[in-house]
Amino acid sequence: MGTATGSKRRTVAVFGAYGHTGRFVVAELRARGFHPVAVGRDAGKLRAFAAAEQGPDGQALDARTASVDDAASLDRALAGADAVINCAGPFAVTAAPVIEAALRAGIPYVDVAAEIEANVDTFAHFTERARAAGALIVPAMAFYGGLGDLLVTAAMGDWTAADEAHIAYGLSGWHPTAGTREAGAVSRERRDGRRVRYANGGLEYRDDAAPGLKWSFPEPMGTRAVIGEFSMADIVTVPSHLSVPDVTTYMTVEAAGELADPETPAPTASDERGRSAQTFLVDAVVRSGGVERRAVARGQDIYAVSAPLAVEAVDRVLTGRTRAKGVVSAGAAFDAADFLRALSAHLTVELVG
Repeated sequence: MGTATGSKRRTVAVFGAYGHTGRFVVAELRARGFHPVAVGRDAGKLRAFAAAEQGPDGQALDARTASVDDAASLDRALAGADAVINCAGPFAVTAAPVIEAALRAGIPYVDVAAEIEANVDTFAHFTERARAAGALIVPAMAFYGGLGDLLVTAAMGDWTAADEAHIAYGLSGWHPTAGTREAGAVSRERRDGRRVRYANGGLEYRDDAAPGLKWSFPEPMGTRAVIGEFSMADIVTVPSHLSVPDVTTYMTVEAAGELADPETPAPTASDERGRSAQTFLVDAVVRSGGVERRAVARGQDIYAVSAPLAVEAVDRVLTGRTRAKGVVSAGAAFDAADFLRALSAHLTVELVG
């Protein structure tokens, strides 16, 4: 695991720092030598979190209260920061105000949004403004959206286009956080109960049921029952920069069932890093003209792994290791294969073909 690069200790504001994923992000920033600033809407939760997160010097975490409906409070929260990572969902509510604050502050913005429509909004509303300002905005820099995009981009290699891309999620189980459930409710409301897929070069909203299929995961997982067209943020990030007319994501039936069950408990820590016992295998396949290429990632805890993804992105942005400006996905912003190699302490990645 590397440390923050550069001549000074970089300051990164984390909006939603006391949330489940935000806590992992703060810990990862500290581990890599950044100075995190905890930002949140609930002053009581923020104070308690900051007091509990003492640094090596015994000092409480720097904390600033801010709300998305108070632009001045966001400006105060981002003052002096070199970048901001937004971990506070639902992103349909938080993304735009925090992006606006980042643009005013002249700093890069990264979020961990898994909400499809929220990511679509970010691309639609901020691409031209960010590009004109020379700013960098990286949405969905997390397990859903970011990792799949990096895997597909790395699998593509020297291909400039493909006929189709498939991303299959093999989760040992899925205990969703309260934030995941809240974001899901917002997405369902925005879709009026319909499901969404990416086919024929665009998003399609449908009233029929998603298909039940079988997916042949690499061993030892093997062939599993999956929900087809179980769409995640990858259907926004991948086609945002790759010429692939059909992008499909899949979810193991057991994990999908746990997500749908309101009685499934939230994740609980199983190790000293606070990660749950959940394991995952992400199988990304691209096909072109009858030729297939594949990238596979294995790891533990989908929420915990979002932290090194987001922090590695911030490190690369702040040290100039990026490929584009404006609103860009992980695969467009960074050298995908190199980025994945940098996460070797958190992910095992294999490229095939």
